[in-house]
Amino acid sequence: KEGTYYSAASLQPVFSSETKYNSYSGWPAFWAPISDDAIELVKDTSFGMVRWEVVDSKSGSHLGHVFDDGPEPTGKRYCINSDALIFVPKGEDPPKFKKEDN
Repeated sequence: KEGTYYSAASLQPVFSSETKYNSYSGWPAFWAPISDDAIELVKDTSFGMVRWEVVDSKSGSHLGHVFDDGPEPTGKRYCINSDALIFVPKGEDPPKFKKEDN
């Protein structure tokens, strides 16, 4: 479906269906963010590996990781946790923030 993927933490747009593809990894994958300022990359050395963590630029929340094995035109695979995203079909209103009291 056409639409926009928003960060579940900050509700800012972070990815578009236009750059989504099937990486056969089981995770949503994109070859580029919706804009350069929507995300930030943070060096992640956990688990004895060196990777680049993708975080929401507004909240700093974890979205996933980026790898250099994606398709052209960028060669990047932004491997994103589906729980970190809210998909809004094209033409629908952006998500609204809802805070539940515990």
